[in-house]
This record gives sequence, C-alpha cells and structure tokens, in this order.
Amino acid sequence: MGKLITFEGIEGSGKSTQIKLVAEYLSRKNVELVVTQEPSGTDIGRKIGSILFNRGHGHLCAEAEMFLFCAARAQHVREIIMPALEQNKVVLCDRFSDATYAYQGFGRGLNQEFIRLMNDYSAMLLKPDLTLLFDLPVEIGLERATARNNKLKEPAATDRFERENMDFHRRIREGYLDILKREPQRFRLIDAGRDVEAIQKEVRRCIGDFINLCD
Repeated sequence: MGKLITFEGIEGSGKSTQIKLVAEYLSRKNVELVVTQEPSGTDIGRKIGSILFNRGHGHLCAEAEMFLFCAARAQHVREIIMPALEQNKVVLCDRFSDATYAYQGFGRGLNQEFIRLMNDYSAMLLKPDLTLLFDLPVEIGLERATARNNKLKEPAATDRFERENMDFHRRIREGYLDILKREPQRFRLIDAGRDVEAIQKEVRRCIGDFINLCD
C-alpha cells in the first residue's frame, strides 16, 4: 500500500501553496504520487463544493454541511484515494477527515462521536499516515485568505467559511491543536507564519523522512 499524507490548517495557512510546491519536488525525485483535495477531488465533489463554499448559502445548517463533506469524502476515497494507494502511490491530500472534526465539530459544535462514525463510514476506515498541520494566528490567516479571494473573478462564489466570525476560526484552530495532542505520532506541526521557502524546506524534510526519500 502507498501512503496517505494530508495537509491541514486554518484558512490562509498556506497549505495549498505548500502541497503544490512539494508535489513538484517529489515528481522531480520520481516519486509516484497523486495530488488531490477535499471536497473537490472528484467531479461529484466539485459539485458538492459549489454548494458548501458559496457565500449565498449562509443558511446551510451545520448538520447538512457535515453530511455534504462526508458525501464528497465517500466518493473521493473510493474513486481517487484508495485506487492510488493500492497502486503503491503517495497521495498528497489538501484536507481530509481532520477538517471535519475541526470545522464541524469544534467550529460548529456538532457531536464529535457522531462525526467519528460518519467519517469512518465515509472513508472506509481510512486514516492518514502522516498529517502536516500548518498553524498560525487566526488574524493573519484570515487576512491572507481575504486578500487572495479579493483577486478572484467571482469572489462571491467563495469562500463561505471565511465570512464567519473570529471566534469560529479560533475554535477551528483550537480543534486542530486538540487533535494533534491526541495523535502526536501522526502529526507534524508546521509554523505557517514564516516565508514560503522556509516552510517548504521543512515540508520536504518531513515528507522525505517519512517516505525514506534519498537526496
């Protein structure tokens, strides 16, 4: 089996930039890999994502939000992730099940045990082998995310979560750090407040060590 490596963090943490850079690096090292993301890693997931992230859907209830993410995950695992792992590939995934715990569990206040059951069923009990958690103060992350989205041609289409209040995002950050404390062996905590190059150097080291990549 291959390895599932997930990238997690609050809004504006830079994880999407880092996953792209490290994927380019691993490809140059001839590592067989698949780069994907949630919830939009499949055609069906992208349709679900258009509901989840649209700023016009502020009335979407927390329970429906969780079920939609889990529906996208079910398709994603079966269509993309498991086939790649069975081919012994490294899968780099931008968000996975930890995001549901952090956002819908800690952020929205939904029952953690129910989320665990839903995640396990949706993901066929699949757990990440390694998770990189990109951490920085919420205020900095949201400032970055807002600046990024203001450059989009259709900023109204994304991102509904970034319009939530500061306390919501603080709960998400606390949620991620709580998960890390419960599973320290799986996580690598990345200081996302540094420059892109410094972070990328650490990301390469973490992944390289984990998959025994020779320089």
